[in-house]
Amino acid sequence: MQFDIVIVDDHKVVREGIKAILARDPEFRIVGEAEDGAAAVEVCQQASPTLVLMDISLPGVNGIEATAQLVRTCPEAKVVILSMYDDERSVMGAIRAGARGFVLKQSSFNEVINALRVVARGGTYLSSAISSRLVERLQRGTVEQPDRSPVETLSPRELQVLRLVAEGKSSKEVATILHLEHSTIRSYRKTMMKKLGVSNLAGLIQVAVAAGITTPRGTPSI
Repeated sequence: MQFDIVIVDDHKVVREGIKAILARDPEFRIVGEAEDGAAAVEVCQQASPTLVLMDISLPGVNGIEATAQLVRTCPEAKVVILSMYDDERSVMGAIRAGARGFVLKQSSFNEVINALRVVARGGTYLSSAISSRLVERLQRGTVEQPDRSPVETLSPRELQVLRLVAEGKSSKEVATILHLEHSTIRSYRKTMMKKLGVSNLAGLIQVAVAAGITTPRGTPSI
């Protein structure tokens, strides 16, 4: 059985390397690629892949946000995250978004291919380094159970807008990235201020940074 796969990474050299490796295995057929999360969703809607190999760190819509969108719009596509980040927030965020696998970029290609096979056949996969660490923390009882944050009341789209605003994007820039109207983004910002109990953009940024959503890169304009 052959599995159709879409490769998502913002570095062309990485995509080309993965494609070259997978091309040697008759089980996989590359049906598309994308360099950001928004494009990944569009490609998957057109190609209907079995698998999506997705980086987390993507411009605009990141890998976790794109995964959550794919779960809603392309439920037949199973996402495997391929990331250089192995922190608990990234791993748990990806799993909560609906990813079926999480593999580190420092893993061997054999492990990446094994992860794709397992997930394609309906299983789940975590890199051995990640699963071992999580098991150890669970055994020691050191996995944190934080109180519910106000940010958790936001919808996936609101979280996207919040992250982009906190990164210094203007409403017009956010609208372009997310393919929405400028007025829609302004409406999202007003709704988020109400939900999060803040009265201005500086307050939104402070909440985003405190929640670990992003690190601010500038002061957004209206």
